[in-house]
Amino acid sequence: MDTPAVTNIPEYAVSDLAGAIRRTLEGAFGRVRVRGEITELKRYPSGHTYLSLKDADAKIEAVIWKTALRNIGTMPENGVEMIATGRISTYADRSKYQLVIERLEYAGEGALLAKIEALRRRLLDEGLFDDARKQAIPRLPQVIGVVTSEKGAVIQDIRTTIARRFPRRILLWPVVVQGQGAAEQIAAAIRGFDAIQPGGRVPRPDVLIVARGGGSLEDLMAFNEEIVIRAAAACTIPLISAVGHETDTTLIDYASDRRAPTPTAAAELAVPARAEMAASLAQTGARLAQAAAGLLNGTRLRLLRAERRLPDVPARLAQSRQRVDDIGDRLPRALVGLLAGRRQALAGLRVPHPREGILARRAAVQALTLRLSAAWGRQRDARATAPALTRLSPAPVRALVRQKRAVLDGLSARLESASYQSVLARGFALVRDVDGHAVTAAKGVAPGQALRLTFADGEVRAQADGAAPRRKGQAPEQGSLL
Repeated sequence: MDTPAVTNIPEYAVSDLAGAIRRTLEGAFGRVRVRGEITELKRYPSGHTYLSLKDADAKIEAVIWKTALRNIGTMPENGVEMIATGRISTYADRSKYQLVIERLEYAGEGALLAKIEALRRRLLDEGLFDDARKQAIPRLPQVIGVVTSEKGAVIQDIRTTIARRFPRRILLWPVVVQGQGAAEQIAAAIRGFDAIQPGGRVPRPDVLIVARGGGSLEDLMAFNEEIVIRAAAACTIPLISAVGHETDTTLIDYASDRRAPTPTAAAELAVPARAEMAASLAQTGARLAQAAAGLLNGTRLRLLRAERRLPDVPARLAQSRQRVDDIGDRLPRALVGLLAGRRQALAGLRVPHPREGILARRAAVQALTLRLSAAWGRQRDARATAPALTRLSPAPVRALVRQKRAVLDGLSARLESASYQSVLARGFALVRDVDGHAVTAAKGVAPGQALRLTFADGEVRAQADGAAPRRKGQAPEQGSLL
C-alpha cells in the first residue's frame, strides 16, 4: 500500500493563491505612473472603460471604473501617448493583472501637439476655419459679452481697458478656464450668449470675448477641445479670442472671427478709442465743411458765368408778343385768301362723263382698225412683187385687237360702276347751290336758299322751305326742268 510522500511545500486553494498574489502586487507597487500608448479602448454600457497601455516591448491591460471618470483629468483616446496614474491589481477570474487607472494626463507636449494637430486638420477639412465664415466686428457695440474666470487679472484688464477707451456695458459669464470640465463650461457659455434673444430682459451682446491668461500647453488645453471649437464656429455673435500670451496659439483662434494676442488687446479690438473717434470726427467735419464751401463757391461762379451768357429775356418776350400780334392780325386775311384760291381751283375742275371716255376709246379702236385694213389692202396689192409678204397672217393682229377691246370693255365697266351717273340712275340726286358747289348736309342749307338738283336725265332748280331774304323788287324763283 502506497503512502503519500511527506513534504513541507504549503498547499493553497485557488482563491487563496489569487488573493495572495493580489496583496503581493498591491503591496509591492502601491500607486504607480505608467507611460504608454493607449490601444484597444472600449467603453461598455456599464460605464466602465477598458484599454491597454503599450510601448515597443510590452503591453499592460487597464481599466477605468465609471466612478473615477469624473476625476480622470483627460479622456483617453486610441493612439495617444499618455501617463496613467493608478494601482496594480489582479483579475482572479482570468488570472491576469491590470492597472486600475485613477488619472490620465498627456505624456509631454509632443503628444498634446500631435492631438491638437490631428484635430486641427479634421476641423479644417470640415471648413470650420474658412475665412468666408468670419464675421465683421461691430464698430461701436452696445453690449460686450465676456467668457472667462471671474477671478484673476483677465476680467479686470478687460474692464479697465473698455472703461478707458469707450465705456460700454459688459456681461460676464464666469467659467473655469482649465482642468476638468473647463471645456464644457466654456462651450456652454458661448452657446448661452448666442441663445439670448434681442429685446429680452437680458440684453444680447453685440460682440463676445473669450479670454484667459497665459499658461502651459496643458493649462490651455480647454481651448483646444473640439466642443469649444464647434461652439465658437457656430456662434452667430462676432467672437474675439484672447487666450494666453501673444506667442500662444489655440484652436479657438482659428474658429473665432478675430484673434487678439492678449485680453487687453481683445478689449481694444472690441471698442474704439473715444478720443481718437472725436478727433477723427472733428477732422472729417472740417473737411466736409471745407468741401461744401468749395462746392458752393464753384457753383456760384458757374451761375455768374451762365448769367452773363443769358439773353435779354424781357426784350425777347416783347419781340415774341409783337410777332404773335402780327400773325394774329394777318391770319384772318390769309384764311379768306386760301379759301378763295381753293374755291377757284375747284370751280375749274370738270369731271368728264364716262360715255365720253368710252366714245374716245372706241374712236381710237376704229382708227386702228382702219389703219390695219389699209395696211392689209396694200399688202394684197404688193403680193405679186413681194412674195415674202404672202406669208403674213392677219390672225395675230385680230387677236391683239380683241384683247385690247376686252381690256377697254373692262375699263369701261369699272368706270361706269364708279361714276356718279350710275348712282343717279338708281334714283339719287346731286344737290348743288347756285354757284355749283355740292351740298352734302342739311344743316348747310338756309331757308329759302336756291338749289340745283341733278338727276340722271337732267337738272331741276328748287328752293328750300322757308322765306328767303330777297332784294327789293325780286320775284321768287319757281322750280323748272332744264
